[in-house]
Amino acid sequence: MPEPSAAPALDRLIAPQIKNDRFYRAISEVASRPGVKQILEIGSSSGGGSTEAFVIGALRNPVRPTLYCMEVSVERFQALAVRWKGFDFVKCYNLSSVPLEKFPSEEEVTRFWRDVRSKLSHNRLEKVLGWLRDDIAYLQSHDVSTEGIREIKRLNGIETFDAVLIDGSEFTGIPEMEEVYGARFILLDDTRSYKNLDNAKRLRADPSYRRIRHSYWVRNGWAVFEKIG
Repeated sequence: MPEPSAAPALDRLIAPQIKNDRFYRAISEVASRPGVKQILEIGSSSGGGSTEAFVIGALRNPVRPTLYCMEVSVERFQALAVRWKGFDFVKCYNLSSVPLEKFPSEEEVTRFWRDVRSKLSHNRLEKVLGWLRDDIAYLQSHDVSTEGIREIKRLNGIETFDAVLIDGSEFTGIPEMEEVYGARFILLDDTRSYKNLDNAKRLRADPSYRRIRHSYWVRNGWAVFEKIG
């Protein structure tokens, strides 16, 4: 989940959260799977956590996948691009995954905070709404409100990604899922919070997907789903 003051946080580099744990290893394993050629990472930060795991797995893959990294923060994107500039299969984009109009309203977030048992409700409502306002303000002030996922698909002639990690803004997981549904592998961080709680439920209810890895307790929960139908 976001830090207490999201706007300043987006202007700072932060330590990777997904690092040398079970989810990190699961990400690397997915990237190494035969047939995985196009990978989308939503929320790359400065590239030291999940991005690193994807790269390690991709380097083990006999058919080197292309990794498309999305990071909305200008500062973090710049660090990301520098870190992986020597790896031509890593393509970095300073884009918002979805535009502002696809963010939830304050009323929707308030209802979730009030009615759904999740990690989000461990924080004061005003703090949570402050994160939402700060995310929106950042996109507005930096003019990065875009259909970023659609743009990456268009630029690279991609219809469906082979693997996708949804780990961007706390508030955009649901519309991001709409853009990537059908991917062979869908990886979710924060499955016990607003970001991906509903996405995890949706995938578990879909008989064409199976959950192959997960943890309820690590950070705010994570899961890996594979399409089988």
